[in-house]
Amino acid sequence: MTRFGWLGVHAEGVQALEGLIEVGAAPVAIITLRWDLARARSAAVDYRALARQFALPLYEIASINDESSVALLRQLSLDILFVIGWSQILHGAALRAPRIGAIGAHASLLPHNRGSAPVNWALIRGERVAGNSLMWLAEELDAGDLLDQTTFSITPYDTCATLYERVAVSNREMILRVLPRLLAGERPGRPQPPIREPALPRRRPADGLIDWRARGATIYDFVRALTRPYPGAFGWLDGERWIVWRAARLPDALRATASPGEVIGPMYSPEEAACGQVVACGGGDAIVLVEVESSDGRVLRGRRLSDQPWTGKRWSYEQANLGDRRAS
Repeated sequence: MTRFGWLGVHAEGVQALEGLIEVGAAPVAIITLRWDLARARSAAVDYRALARQFALPLYEIASINDESSVALLRQLSLDILFVIGWSQILHGAALRAPRIGAIGAHASLLPHNRGSAPVNWALIRGERVAGNSLMWLAEELDAGDLLDQTTFSITPYDTCATLYERVAVSNREMILRVLPRLLAGERPGRPQPPIREPALPRRRPADGLIDWRARGATIYDFVRALTRPYPGAFGWLDGERWIVWRAARLPDALRATASPGEVIGPMYSPEEAACGQVVACGGGDAIVLVEVESSDGRVLRGRRLSDQPWTGKRWSYEQANLGDRRAS
């Protein structure tokens, strides 16, 4: 019988783990990040509750590459380790611990968008096609043989959260598709095609600063790329830091005469969700701020937002790294 192990901490892996359990291929153990470390991460899941629910052994670690973690992997005598929803890169000793290998998922159509935060970067860059790749993990970043891939479109209504929901579903579907071959002792896979493309850089909360000189479409993509469960895009108004959780994009043909960052005025509607504040962007564009949150946790949306006396005030900005806009 093939011995599987599970390594994960983020929500995108939960459905796949449940799928394995449902078909009778439960891992012999779950390994996750210590909760005091995990709770500060975006979209982290408390795997302790899942382990109790399914009566599976649970091990909490600080790093998968620690000597103690590598020793744990060897002690478990795993054939295959599933690494789904885990941000730490596995190095040599951890990679070699499972007898057959480690299988991971990367939320892009590899080899495109290898590296950090692929879903966020795809939205920031204005891409219209995304996907997910199931692969064997290798020493080189996101370069292992491919087991399966799933493609999906990025619509104007998507956010990082909705795209990761599709990633979570595809994780389950791809793992269950390949499972019979793994249980039969096979090691399927095909090499990735060569590509000359640098790895995506890591993103940090400070990278969420909005540059109001960018075009409206670019800022709209930026906001939806960084919204919950991530720290959010932000700007400064009257010396106060505000997170912009949701925005609405106006037609490109609509031209604003105000300077970038200036609040043109409120957006009124009997529909609460349509209320907001219109802000000028670069190139004569404008967007509508639909939900914002102050540094002290005060959330403004609907009429509370449109009733703010912000007309004529200006959001301050610095040069922000919005990334290259590329269509896939």
